[in-house]
Amino acid sequence: MIQTTSELIAFVERARETDAVAIDTEFVWERTYFPQLGLIQVALSDEDCELIDPIAIEDLSPLGELLSDRNVVKILHDAPQDLAILYQATGTAAQNVFDTRLAAGFADLPSTLSLCNLIKELLDINLSKTETRTNWLQRPLKEQQVEYALDDVRYLRAVRVILMSRIIGPKIKSWLQEELNLLNNPKNYIENGQSQRYRKIRGAGSLNRQSLSMLQMLSAWREETAKELNRPRGHIVKDNVLVAISKKKIMTPEELHEKSGLSIKASKKYGEAICQIINEVRGADESSYPDACRTTRLTTKERETLDTLSNLIQLKCKVLGIDPALVGNGSELKELVKVFGNRKRQIKQLRQTEGWRKKLLDDFFRQHR
Repeated sequence: MIQTTSELIAFVERARETDAVAIDTEFVWERTYFPQLGLIQVALSDEDCELIDPIAIEDLSPLGELLSDRNVVKILHDAPQDLAILYQATGTAAQNVFDTRLAAGFADLPSTLSLCNLIKELLDINLSKTETRTNWLQRPLKEQQVEYALDDVRYLRAVRVILMSRIIGPKIKSWLQEELNLLNNPKNYIENGQSQRYRKIRGAGSLNRQSLSMLQMLSAWREETAKELNRPRGHIVKDNVLVAISKKKIMTPEELHEKSGLSIKASKKYGEAICQIINEVRGADESSYPDACRTTRLTTKERETLDTLSNLIQLKCKVLGIDPALVGNGSELKELVKVFGNRKRQIKQLRQTEGWRKKLLDDFFRQHR
């Protein structure tokens, strides 16, 4: 266990002389907005594995030097969450990241495999799952916790080598690299999609534009309040309560508890701020309201086009050894079909109209010009 700054500096110097380092984190995320980092695991080989104690070491900036070193590959599995936690802990964005979960999707495997299942598939090794609910903030760590944590990085270098050997040709490798390059920019994994989170709240689809605008503003207020207090969103105001407030357009603090289900304590603490938001939205110009949430409905012709597109993706991905899920989800493909049925629709946010996905779907685009 690396527990001092001097030990961490010495390890980082040694790690920066290697070609790649495997990294993982363990954290607790139950009663705070920001995850509480409990452990950082690093491996230079299957036998050279270390644990870094972020509770004992106040300054983790030396680790940031390793993360930002473009000459060293950082291997993680399902990287975005770990990268966000490491960015918060070190203030440094990792560069030259290799995500084994993502790479599996370009190596004729599902892109949703857990680390345990991926290691079982490639190395025929069964990892223990006994410590999945452990408290990583407690010290000292038990022997079982240490072994569990080290196993999460012990095999990642070998997994990377095998995955790269399974990918068909330089073209597919370049497509994988295109996706991996997105992980160099923290904007792609920190608060990614936060501005549209309110649309995913259960019940948002039943709101008219004014009520949806209220939900949007209340969600943004809750996000900032949760960050400031470092508490989970639901500990500030629960999703269903935000929807009830927005739907009923409650205008006074006194009505909040009775009409929305907000607790008396929360009504007293946040009532004025909530009602101020409601009244501001009521007085805003209608043009500022977001579009209502609507399910994308396809015409008969569009459904036929969607079938053609889906079949094309399945066929091409099977030949190339790519997980079709990487090309796009169902809602994205529906939107893509709508775009090419109506040239006036906005297409700039569609991933399928740029990069490697556009190249993969070139036949579809040629047919629908």
